[in-house]
Amino acid sequence: MNFQLTPNQLAVQQIARQFARDEVAPQARQSDESGDFPLHLVKRMGKLGFLAATISSAYGGSDMDYPSFTLISEELGWADSSVRGFLAVHASLVSLCINDWGTEAQKSKYLPLLASGEKIGCYCLTEPEAGSDVASMKSTVREEEGAFVLNGTKHWITNGGIADIGLVFASIDREQRHRGICAFIVETGWPGFETRPMGGQELGHRSSDHAFVTLNELRVPKENLLGEVGQGFKIGMSALDHGRLGVAAGAVGIAQQCLDASVDFARTREQFGQRIGDFQMIQAAIADMSADIEAARLLVYKAAWMKEKGLPTTRATSTAKLFATEMACKAAGEAVLLHGGRGYSSEYPVERLYRDIKGLQIYEGSSHIQRIVIARDVIGKP
Repeated sequence: MNFQLTPNQLAVQQIARQFARDEVAPQARQSDESGDFPLHLVKRMGKLGFLAATISSAYGGSDMDYPSFTLISEELGWADSSVRGFLAVHASLVSLCINDWGTEAQKSKYLPLLASGEKIGCYCLTEPEAGSDVASMKSTVREEEGAFVLNGTKHWITNGGIADIGLVFASIDREQRHRGICAFIVETGWPGFETRPMGGQELGHRSSDHAFVTLNELRVPKENLLGEVGQGFKIGMSALDHGRLGVAAGAVGIAQQCLDASVDFARTREQFGQRIGDFQMIQAAIADMSADIEAARLLVYKAAWMKEKGLPTTRATSTAKLFATEMACKAAGEAVLLHGGRGYSSEYPVERLYRDIKGLQIYEGSSHIQRIVIARDVIGKP
């Protein structure tokens, strides 16, 4: 086994780390408080090659390997989960899905626009009554001459209000459940694609754009069907395999910033005549945090390596996402506790990290769903 990053991977990590520290992290608190996504960073990520990292240069991509893209997600997770979440949806759920399932015409038309950041992507799968149970989807599609017509509602659609291109899922035969689901590449400016912000205020990821989407007699040209009729469920799940790896890497990034902040605080905060880092309970919390992060990072890197090798990764990706997000939740809780009253205020980043990590534990398949995926693979089908 070789655990050393290649020179190319180290170079990507360094570029991503500098971008995350110098450009993303300084605006994270302001974006969190204002609720405005930092759109100026999108084209910047396009210039750095992040928006289509693992896609061929023939379509505007960077020809990176999956471990390199995972390193980018980890560094952005350290800096701002809303920015990393944008990248996961735009690059993993949308661009990679079109790359994997699209026709040559679809890839040539849409991927370069997504790669540069000229167009933004969103992934319209989740519905008010269809979250973990995607097969219960109520959005429908009927076939007409020269077009498909979509009707339904989607919610919690990240990038939904700022996107130009959406992957939209709807059922052509609800009695067929998952076998009736179809996937479409939709341009959000077409009549019948309507959005509005989600109600309330999010616990975390507050600068992410989360939208409620209504499909109202939305006509989609037949050439914009992604894959074949009835393949939508398979397409959607393959996209989530991509996205879950980015979520897992982002969770490692959050946990790493929790550790970094805790170490800095433990070295400078003094109580009872000495720095708190000299107390054994504080040392134990930091040691556990460090060990857990290393374990999660290895699971994430292993899943990325398997994906790069073309091996089946569903179980490995779910394992990485489950462990990394659960670990990061614990790390964030310990970091807030270690900071005491300061950790309860947005003046210190651990307060935001504590809120943000809960989202990673839920979206792209909650921890409950990851346990189901893993257990079914371990036990086997009857």
